[in-house]
Amino acid sequence: MTIAVAKLRVEDKLYQNRYLVDPGRPHIKVRPHQWPSTNLLALTRVCPAKCYELNEKGQVEITVDGCLECGTCRLLCEKSGDIEWNYPQGGFGVLFKFG
Repeated sequence: MTIAVAKLRVEDKLYQNRYLVDPGRPHIKVRPHQWPSTNLLALTRVCPAKCYELNEKGQVEITVDGCLECGTCRLLCEKSGDIEWNYPQGGFGVLFKFG
């Protein structure tokens, strides 16, 4: 007897979560930089929500919409000052859908 198991991609699961944006108050800010640090560049690859990307000037930017608040960026970049991270104000941020 074979049991069929539905295959879901991580992207499909992440799509089920919602993010309530707090206009004008992003909970993460990237420090202005002329050239990104090695750790800041790493965020463009390791952020599970893919919130960090290089712009046309070669600088790292963040789009906080969709942030999972997992703390990966805090571990890599907060101590060095590359980013400023705060918890979102109550009622804002990621809204996980379980199941």
